[in-house]
Amino acid sequence: MMPLRKLFFTSILFPWLLSSAAKHEHMEVRKPEQYTVNIPDYDMLQDKDTELEVAQKANELPTCLLCVCLSGSVYCEDLSHIMTAVPTLPRETAYLYARFNKIKKISNGDFADMVTLRRIDLSGNLIAEIDDGAFSKLHNLEELNLAENRLNKLPMLPNKLVTLNANFNNLKTQGVKATTFKKLTRLAYLYLGNNELTAVPPLPESLYVVHLHNNNISMITDETFCRGDTSYYIRTNMHQVRLDGNPIQLQKYPNSFICLQSLPVGWNH
Repeated sequence: MMPLRKLFFTSILFPWLLSSAAKHEHMEVRKPEQYTVNIPDYDMLQDKDTELEVAQKANELPTCLLCVCLSGSVYCEDLSHIMTAVPTLPRETAYLYARFNKIKKISNGDFADMVTLRRIDLSGNLIAEIDDGAFSKLHNLEELNLAENRLNKLPMLPNKLVTLNANFNNLKTQGVKATTFKKLTRLAYLYLGNNELTAVPPLPESLYVVHLHNNNISMITDETFCRGDTSYYIRTNMHQVRLDGNPIQLQKYPNSFICLQSLPVGWNH
């Protein structure tokens, strides 16, 4: 009986076991392999690529993709990570605000044929050089703000300019020509404080306010603000002069302000 029973199990179960093993092996072979795919963070890559591309081609992109354009005004403020030059402006631009960027130079071509410009604000940049004719053809320009830059000289200025702010630069006396303000018959507000001037430049009769505080001015003459050859001349337009923070002793120049309606404001030596 035992041999017969063994024969039975051998003939019946063994083929079944082989079939089951073969089936299992076949399933293992056909089982698809699992691949690990690292999916990149496309948002992060896109941000980096976009920033790099814009930084390299900022001047080639339409300005209104970088800045806010609204009814003749262009706001390109606080874009220091990409804006290192004046962008190409829409032809109808009247007001440009490009403050707090990393613009280093103003070239003659930056504002070429922009006859509609009335106000330019480039304060808070790194401007160390301005081509002499960069603003000279802007015949409608009334306000120019170059404060908080690195200028050591002023360029030619348009004749209709009313306000010039060049506070907090590195302006030197030799960088402000005697004729810089001569033809500016509408200039009313002139801000040259916190520079390195050692003398007061010739000032136009139209001035209302002139700020020259915190420079290196150590002397003035009777003709700096007035006309030394007459005591009848009154400078009626000028209402405010700041000379505080300069190494000048005003008591040495009693006739220097005789034509003014008010004495210089601020603390003086």
